[in-house]
Amino acid sequence: MRTRVRGWRWRRSPLRRRSDVVEAWTVLVAAVLILVGAPLVGAAAASWAHGEARTVSLQQRAERHAVRAEVIGERSRSLPTMQGGGRHAHRTTVRWSEPGEGTRTATARVPAGARRGDVVEVWFDAHGRSVAPPVDGSAVRQHSLTMGTCAAGGVVLLVLLGLGAVRRVALRRRLAEWERAWALTEPQWTHRRMT
Repeated sequence: MRTRVRGWRWRRSPLRRRSDVVEAWTVLVAAVLILVGAPLVGAAAASWAHGEARTVSLQQRAERHAVRAEVIGERSRSLPTMQGGGRHAHRTTVRWSEPGEGTRTATARVPAGARRGDVVEVWFDAHGRSVAPPVDGSAVRQHSLTMGTCAAGGVVLLVLLGLGAVRRVALRRRLAEWERAWALTEPQWTHRRMT
């Protein structure tokens, strides 16, 4: 029959070694870091990432403009590219009218399912080049969540690696302490003389 004694490393006992105390404190510190520190680091990283991604989104919205254009060409045979929000896009010729400038035509990114005659929203930068739509709020939130989760996970991983290293060293020291103690006790039990 085996009896389990909880918290024995915290109580005074002739069997408790210094390595037991170090290991107990290390486990306590690791638990606090995992339960309190990791979420705080994750929240801080998510907040920072949200601010950065929001700045990029606002900058893209300021630099890019959308027009409603009619697809007049066949979609290109090239492989589709990813558009903002994870949607596929193809390049094709589109036509639209701008007040005071008349009808314009350009090659632009259109959604993958767009066919000739469809009216789609296309985005251009200040130089008239076709670009992906600006990052939207959903992508900003997803980026923030990903960065926060990775940061918190990284902290947990580092704490667990550190805990494993401390426990390994503590185990080696504990075994060495037990070996020294046994070397002193064994002659009394076995009535052998150490040479």
